[in-house]
Formats: sequence, structure tokens, C-alpha cells
Amino acid sequence: MKFMKLGSKPDFFQTEGDNIRYVATELGTDVAINVGDVKFYLHKFPLLSKSARLQKLVATTNDDNSDEINIHDIPGGPAAFEICAKFCYGMTVTLNAYNVVATRCAAEYLEMYETVEKGNLVYKVEVFLSSSIFRSWKDSIIVLQTTRSLLPWTEELKVVSHCLDSIASKATIDTSKVEWSYSYNHKKLPSENGNDPLWNGVGKQQMVPKDWWVEDLCGLQLDLYKRVITIIKTKGKISADVIGEALNAYTVRRLSGISKGMIQGGDVVKNRSLVETVIHLLPTGSVPCSFLLKLLKAAILLECGEMEKSELMRRISQQLEEATVSDLLIRAPAEEEMIYDVDIVHRLIEEFVTRDQSAQTDPSMETEFQEIKTPRFLSDTSKVKVAKLVDGYLAETGRDPNLPVSKFVSLAEIVSSFPRSSHDGVYRAIDMFLKEHPGISKSEKKRLCKLMDCRKLSAAACTHAVQNERLPLRVVVQVLFFEQARASAGGNSTPDLHGSIRALLPGGSHGSSRSTTTNTEEDWDAVPTAEEIKALKGEISTLRLGDGNEEVGNDKNDHHGAKNHSEKVAASKMKGLLMSKKIFSKLWSNKERNGESSSDTSESPSSINAEETKSHSRSRRRSLS
Repeated sequence: MKFMKLGSKPDFFQTEGDNIRYVATELGTDVAINVGDVKFYLHKFPLLSKSARLQKLVATTNDDNSDEINIHDIPGGPAAFEICAKFCYGMTVTLNAYNVVATRCAAEYLEMYETVEKGNLVYKVEVFLSSSIFRSWKDSIIVLQTTRSLLPWTEELKVVSHCLDSIASKATIDTSKVEWSYSYNHKKLPSENGNDPLWNGVGKQQMVPKDWWVEDLCGLQLDLYKRVITIIKTKGKISADVIGEALNAYTVRRLSGISKGMIQGGDVVKNRSLVETVIHLLPTGSVPCSFLLKLLKAAILLECGEMEKSELMRRISQQLEEATVSDLLIRAPAEEEMIYDVDIVHRLIEEFVTRDQSAQTDPSMETEFQEIKTPRFLSDTSKVKVAKLVDGYLAETGRDPNLPVSKFVSLAEIVSSFPRSSHDGVYRAIDMFLKEHPGISKSEKKRLCKLMDCRKLSAAACTHAVQNERLPLRVVVQVLFFEQARASAGGNSTPDLHGSIRALLPGGSHGSSRSTTTNTEEDWDAVPTAEEIKALKGEISTLRLGDGNEEVGNDKNDHHGAKNHSEKVAASKMKGLLMSKKIFSKLWSNKERNGESSSDTSESPSSINAEETKSHSRSRRRSLS
């Protein structure tokens, strides 16, 4: 820390009690000056020789026949006045970063200018500030902190502006020119840890990290910090990532508990102002999505303005693929029954989807800034990550017994068109929801299961699903069939099925519980027994979608004929199985009773025979041609 000593005489100031200060000399004092609650007994001559204001005040007291002067409004109070008084006496005083600003303001108040006496206090303090304080990194920060209690004097004397410029200039300097000490507790660079290899026996110069200045500024009050960061951004020499790191560090330091997604005490108004200020200062894309979501949680708890929350949500949507499930678990308001605020996550996902739609409809702009100004298409990679994120979020929130089916389905449907290689996440979410909501209706259960494509379940998920007593009968049958179909195909993907077999499949022509159905609701509510599943699984496993032992001719026509014949046989077996099993009689009994037919689940026997006949006839025509 820089310091400057003024004067050379010994300090003769003495204290009597708590509120009296006097100069212990042989010559009696002739004036009493009240500064705040402290009374100073001093001599007029040394004071009047350097202070124009005291000259005027003493002249006024002489007219009033009084020996007391009251100067209660002096900046810096009794401590600053005492420094000025000692300077007048020529006694030794030491100026440093902690008292120099108060001394400068008090000297201004007492009008200790060069016009009164050469080498007066105002001049000497200004020299010290410009030659030492403003050239020091840490002293500039300390001085800036002391200016808040001395407003508006420090603003009028431009001490604040000089401090801000000094700090911002040093923060934006080339790191190779940083030669002063600074606080840095982040992960050290190899060179800073002394682990950097030597070159020709001479140690390399230590590298200074780009964010070396971040921690030292965390001690500033919000208003001063905002001004410093604004100037640093204006200079345009610091990257957005470093600015974001600075704001992240400041928020964590000043807002207790935000790292854990909560606010622990403190002044609500100040905390709200902090969050709103950080939101406005953050450059786009400068911080991780997890930090933005922590800010959002804080903004909700502190009841920040809608404009700030909307801006924050817009930015989160631009980085949503970086988020984790725990990041999205935002507590619902106390007055709601649900545990988590699903609505705000719904808005985030909608905002994410809107970006893609805006990019598709936004006309091209023939400017050099097109890449920045126009929305971008969402990549498939981003969509896959967000779909997986939503699946995980629904699995977690599905444990909440107060979460309505409508909110669950609505959120899942937003990303239903997103590419997914697997629907295991969807299945897990549905299973969690069914586990915690055993009393939901048939129609609600149907809405849930339509979200899942049984063809995209992994083998492990299929194994779990066919033994899952919470799933409706229709879904179990679909999963079981495709599990066996995939095994028969000898691969992990479900093969294309012959039309007659697809028609018999309870899931409809798409082989998925997501297809629209007009079947009765009984099969959605029915739960198969373990015996029924075992029996069904055994009979389905005997089917072969393509009989590897079929005799294949030497030409293409013979091959088609054999293939259609095997499919026909398999379809016939499947029809017999479905008609004979108790499970499938549950599925179709109501249709046979009402004389109805479903276009997406099953066809009547006559229509199936017609389809088989047409297929066989087409095959014969190709063979004869």
C-alpha cells in the first residue's frame, strides 16, 4: 500500500475523555472548534494561515464575541478535520488509501488552496493521488470503496471518475504488462504453480490469466461495481466470457446461497437489485446455462421484474441444451400444491422451439451482420439433447403426486417431434408418473402411453415393460410383439412387417402406442396377468417373420413367392394366436359385439383373407410375367 508522510513536528494532540481533543503546548489555546460530537481546543494562527474558510468563521465569531466555531458538516468528520489541523501545525501525518479521500474532501471544505499558502494540503493530496494511488491497482480499489460515504464531494472532485478510469484501464491492459499483485484463487496455471518446464535453465515468465482482476472487484458495492464493469465493456478489450466470469463470481460472492439455488437472508431489495443488474450486464452467451437458471431461481424468489425474467428466459432458451435436470428443478410458489414449477419450464421449452420456427420463417437479411441478427436453425444435436432433458425432467417431476396429467402430457408433446434414437427416457417418465398416480382414468392413461413409440424401446426397456403391471394391456402387447419381432429379425431394429401382420397388431399400422386409435377403452384399463404374458410371449416367439429355411428359387420371382408365402403363414399363425388367447379376446370382444372396425388396429377376418388373396394373386402375376 502506498503512503505519504506530511510534516515533521511531533504529534502534540492529546485526548481528554471521549469527546475532547487539544494541543498540549505551553501556549494556551484560543479557539474551540466543534466537529460533530468532538470539541477541539486549538490555536488560531496556524489554522488561519492555511484555511480560508476558518478565517471567515473566526471573523464571524469575533463579531459575535464567541470563541467557539461549529463545523458539523465537514466531510470525513472529526478524523479528517484532525488530519487537516495537524497539517496546519506542521505535525507528522500519514496519508494512505484509507484516509486520503476523506482528507481531500475536508481540505476542500476548509479551502486549503494554493492561493492561501503555497504547498497547501489540497495540492499535496492531489499529487499523492495522481502519482501513487491511481497508479496502484489495489489502492485504487480501496479508494473507490471509501468514496461512497463521502458523496457528493467525491463526485464533484472527480475522485470517483478517476478511480473508475484507473481500475478499468488496468483491467483491460495486456496481461503481459501486469506487474502488480492481485487476488486469484481459481485453478492456477502450470506456470503459476511452478510446474512449468524450464527453458535453458531459466524459468519462464509467469503467465497472467485473462480474468486476473475478477476477484479483487468482488468487494465493491453494487453501484460502483456496475460502473466499473460498464466502463470495462465499453473499452471493448475484454472478451464476453471473461465479463461473464466476473459477473458470475460477483453474484456468488454477494448473494449468499445462490450456488444452491436459494437465497439465504440479506436485504431483499438489495438482492433484487443485484440480480436485475447482473441480468442487464451479462453479455449474451457469456456464462453457462446452469448459472442463468440459478439467476432465474433467484429472480423468482426475489420477485424481480417481468422484463428481467423474460430476458433471462430468452437467454436460457438459447443455451437450453447445456442444462441438466437438476438445473430445471425450480420450486413452485408456496401457495401451489405442486413441488416444482412446471409452467416456467414449459415456457422455456416453448421459447426454445420458437427459435427454430422463427429461423424457418425469418427472411434472409443481406447485411454483414446477418449471422448475429437473424435466428439460427436448431441443430438436430440440440434437439436430441433437449428431448433427453425433457424426458429426464418429466421422470423427476412425475414423482409429484399433485402433478396433473395435462401438464405432463403438454410438456412432453412440445418435444414429441424432436429426433430420438430411443424412447427409453419417455418410457421411464411415463412409468414414474403411473407409479405415483395409480388412480388416473383410462383416457388419461391412454394420453400418456400415446407419447411413447414402442418400436424405439431398447431390449432392456422392453424386458422391463412386459413385466410392468402399471402399463395398460395394449402397451404390454405391443412391446411384447416388437420385442419378439426384433429378436426374430436378429437385430436391434424392428423389421418392416407384412400388411396382414401389421393389421393384426394391437398397436395399429404404425406398431406404436402413439398412433390414433378408435378402440374401446377396456384394453387401456386392463392389466395382463403374469401367466397371460408368459403364454403370449411363448407363442409369439414361435413366429418367424422371415423363415430362414424357406426354399428359395434361383430367380427373383421364386424369391418373392417364397417370401409372400412365409408372411402369409406367419400372419395365419398370428391370427390364430390372437383369436385364441384370452388377452386378445378382451381387445376385440367389444368390437365384435358392436359390429365396429378399427382402421388402425385390426381388420375383420374377411378383409384379412382378401388382403392375403390379393397379395398371393400379385405374386402369381409376377411369377408368370
